Amino acid sequence: MAGKRHQGRSHEPRRPRHAARRPTGQRHAGPEDLPLFQELRRAVRSDEPLELLAIVSGIVAVTDPRTHPFERDKPQLQLADLVEPFVGTRYAETTAALTVLASLITDELMVRRIRRELESRKHPMPSWLERFNEAIVEPDVWLMTHVLGDGDDYLFGVTLPSGQPVSALVYVDHNLGTVVKDAFLVPETLEDLVIKLGGFIDGPEQSLQRTDVATARAVVEDAIHHGSLLYPPLESETWPTCRPLVEWILRMLPAGGVAPTPREWTEAETRALADDFFSSEWGATLNRPDERALLDSLLWFGTSYATGDPFRWSIVTVEMLLADWFPRKVVAPPEHLAKLPDLLRAWIQYSHELVGISTSLTRDALVAVERYEPEYQRDIRSARLQGPEALLAGMFDAQTYEDDDRSIAEIMLEGLDRAVGGRYILQTLDDEPLPDEAFEWSGIPEDIQPVVRQVLDDCDRCADELLDVEHRTSMRRFLSRAAAADPAIFRRKASPRRGAAAVAWVICRANGTVGGHRSGLSVQDLLAWFGVSGSVSQRAEPFLRANGVDPRTLYGAMYLGVPDLLTGTSRADITESRDRWIGA
Repeated sequence: MAGKRHQGRSHEPRRPRHAARRPTGQRHAGPEDLPLFQELRRAVRSDEPLELLAIVSGIVAVTDPRTHPFERDKPQLQLADLVEPFVGTRYAETTAALTVLASLITDELMVRRIRRELESRKHPMPSWLERFNEAIVEPDVWLMTHVLGDGDDYLFGVTLPSGQPVSALVYVDHNLGTVVKDAFLVPETLEDLVIKLGGFIDGPEQSLQRTDVATARAVVEDAIHHGSLLYPPLESETWPTCRPLVEWILRMLPAGGVAPTPREWTEAETRALADDFFSSEWGATLNRPDERALLDSLLWFGTSYATGDPFRWSIVTVEMLLADWFPRKVVAPPEHLAKLPDLLRAWIQYSHELVGISTSLTRDALVAVERYEPEYQRDIRSARLQGPEALLAGMFDAQTYEDDDRSIAEIMLEGLDRAVGGRYILQTLDDEPLPDEAFEWSGIPEDIQPVVRQVLDDCDRCADELLDVEHRTSMRRFLSRAAAADPAIFRRKASPRRGAAAVAWVICRANGTVGGHRSGLSVQDLLAWFGVSGSVSQRAEPFLRANGVDPRTLYGAMYLGVPDLLTGTSRADITESRDRWIGA
């Protein structure tokens, strides 16, 4: 029995229990176990050169300070931090990466260091990589343009020493200031890419043709530089990851080209243009002081922003004007600004006819005016940041939400952000009482004005009997914006009194006037004043949407996202909470 008990056991001395033991074959992790190394291994073994090129281009891009232009005060990953491990780790994969890096980077000292290291390595490389620095750029550059001038596509090609092709498409956006907005590379010849892209052209509005090579290089290099100055940076799935590859191709093209500069319009030229418009069939009926002043601003945008061409209007330029530029740049009363959409419609038809733009593109632009007018009419009635303040607020709020590891204080502050429209507005909030303000009728269609008047009268009486002047002003603003932004609300067969109750309910909920600590007024008491029973939340939904609020995101709260619908007392409560949570 004893023999059986010890059957199969080793007679070697036992290892002490505390001694480290490893299973047979286990080894320490090495560089080849790192994800980046494994990606390089797959790419080197691939038959497609672009796989390795894309990885190395991404390595260079992530260390480029242009990728994070407003974070230069933070510790940045340096290219040397990635190159040194490749130099110190002699594998075929790092040799391949260093071979590509030597061509993509422009730091001469680092290039010399890499080439010295490569001279001492003997790893066999794919045929296309053995003489990578002998790649030949295609002599032609193709340019695809559109008559409205929103942007241009530049097409470049390279042939590797093995004969394998790589082509690049770079999109230069003119509406954002002639900047590279996107780019990608494909493993096909330039000729094939041109044929493929040409297949998408379905009318005379677009053209695809060869362009001056040196000029193309200058334009794209300038556009890359200007794009790197934007905040937030322009990003896509492939841009700016492929920027080092694009710049590698550009450096092989002839230099000496000059990028075209935008036309400078004189005051005399724009004045003559305005006179011609107001004497035309499109502008004759609009020849009034307000419209003339608005056209001055319209021409300011058309000649100095977007494409710089005041005669060509696309869906994009209409959106820029109505959804951003005019509400942000032009300071004037709502009754003045409300006249812009009609003027814009006339100007688009006049200018498109002047330069021969097709009726289909003109129709697209006019449809865009219809689409963005409601939002514009709402915005010009709302408290809004303008000029440098708007830019600063965008930067401030973008930086506020970078950290996902939020404290309770930060979560509470984000709720206050939602109530007033962002962290910058929250930080600069005041508690001045809302003024006694007349209802704003401009921009509200005549056919709905009788119904709007009924809703308004009920809201005013409610404010006079139950609430106060500030609530009356807030309800008037909320109602005016809804009527201008979505007139269909008032064309439905619905009770005006129930609509008024819904407006009052929203404003009182947002200000904590019902169900809050400042008032004994209950929701039931408020609705009873209107003679309404049951919930009005469903009736309030279209009013909220017209004011830019998605009811599905409220989750029981009433965040309107603008400070000018909140009473002074309500804003004082918010600033008190703000200071308390910031202190926490």
